[in-house]
Amino acid sequence: MIAVNNLSFQFGGQLLFKDVDLKFTPGNCYGIIGANGAGKSTFLRILCGELEPTRGDVFIPDTVRMSVLKQNHFAFEEYTVLDTVIMGNERLYSIMKEKDALYAKEDFTDEDGLRASELEGEFAELGGWEAESDASRLIQGLGLSDTLLYNEMSTLKESEKVKVLLAQALFGNPDIILLDEPTNGLDIEAVTWLEDFLADYFGTVLVVSHDRHFLNDVCTNIVDIDYGEIKMYVGNYEFWYESSQLIQRMIKLQNKRNEEKIAELQSFISRFSANKSKSRQATARRKLLDKLTVEELPASSRRYPFIGFDMEREPGKEILHVEGLTKSLGGNLLFKDLSFHVFRDDKIAFVGNELAITELFKILMEESSADSGEFKFGVSITTSYFPHDNSKYFEGHSESIIDWLRAYSKDQTETYLRGFLGKMLFSNEAVFKPVNVLSGGEKVRCMFSRMMMFGSNMLIIDQPTDHLDLESITAVNNGMKSFKGNILFSSHDYEIINTVANRIIEITPDGFTDFRGSYEEFIERKRGN
Repeated sequence: MIAVNNLSFQFGGQLLFKDVDLKFTPGNCYGIIGANGAGKSTFLRILCGELEPTRGDVFIPDTVRMSVLKQNHFAFEEYTVLDTVIMGNERLYSIMKEKDALYAKEDFTDEDGLRASELEGEFAELGGWEAESDASRLIQGLGLSDTLLYNEMSTLKESEKVKVLLAQALFGNPDIILLDEPTNGLDIEAVTWLEDFLADYFGTVLVVSHDRHFLNDVCTNIVDIDYGEIKMYVGNYEFWYESSQLIQRMIKLQNKRNEEKIAELQSFISRFSANKSKSRQATARRKLLDKLTVEELPASSRRYPFIGFDMEREPGKEILHVEGLTKSLGGNLLFKDLSFHVFRDDKIAFVGNELAITELFKILMEESSADSGEFKFGVSITTSYFPHDNSKYFEGHSESIIDWLRAYSKDQTETYLRGFLGKMLFSNEAVFKPVNVLSGGEKVRCMFSRMMMFGSNMLIIDQPTDHLDLESITAVNNGMKSFKGNILFSSHDYEIINTVANRIIEITPDGFTDFRGSYEEFIERKRGN
């Protein structure tokens, strides 16, 4: 259990949150959400003791062991994978090292024997005899081979190091697990394994994540940092989001009959209470939701950018034909004899080799050329492109945001451009900010603003959610879902793929698979279900 009492934190003159009183109990997974800069990671650092609060305290019983996902992927370069994972239980690792040092002594004394006996007893109590098999089980669950156990961390790719550090955080059944963006860099199989692991977990789990599907699957509660406060709500992220949107509509329609909105909310609560994807958590969560009142639902101050695409002309019968495309880079084959036809209403998610997908999109946009094969767009097709690397649109550019966007806009008036940028969360003096100093998230919003100016009937979008907060990811998702034309896209966001795509093309070193259906259906078929 974690008890937070009268907690406040101020950083650089800014008060992030104040007067926080919360309890986190075993058997629950708490998703921590908030706008960028709200203090999500800061709150985790206070809980684990890395930061001192400005006021208040955090109580964790002395008998409780806490584990934290490390963010420095290069902190254990000189250690083996096995040692790195076992370090997740610091006491067990220190016992192992002391034991090894004792048994290596040439002048082993009676006193050393007594000490070794004490260590062996504690070693057994902490599960030391199962440590290697437990570490092996964790890394294999995350998709790594157990042959890596005795390799040094310095020999691993960064994507492999991410998984080892996650295994470290989960090792040894800690009572409390703190995870900051645990799904970053994980493939879908590893994310699914982690979801199942946490759904069964006996301890207390707190997680910061921008992955909405992950938050929906694992969270029993949402902890929202907003208005300088931290409040806890029952339910997963989808429940929090939809109820917060309903509350916002209630606030805006205060002069209308509140009774009707209350009835709508109560019906909404009942629907979520009776429909839970994780049966193990369903009973407890349903009891909590049944007791929930309208007054306990969230109202959020966060703003969502508007992302929506209008087509200036309907596409014709011919959309896009791709025949026998082959491409290699640096001697590595990315894809060979790739062929597919795009039909009306197709929204195709490309998954698998990300470098290959990026190169395919660049070929379609004539920023690169294939080694062989050809493609042809229909005569009525116009495209808008969101590249994975947008640096060429900003580096070396010193103009303001409003002047940068003016170059792509048919309506050149300041009134129109200011209004448009306001919907993209660039308001007042922010529109005069030079584009070469924008943050990653601001650049992404600019790129979507640019795309919306063209009125194209086909969108080609490569990894749009990098650098975005949950609010902007949700806006991107909604804009892609509502678009009436064709979309070819790739994304790290499960929810975007599953709610937008009606067709999946997977590109692997062995070839490609073209599947018509949702992402969830595609995953189920891959599992052989």
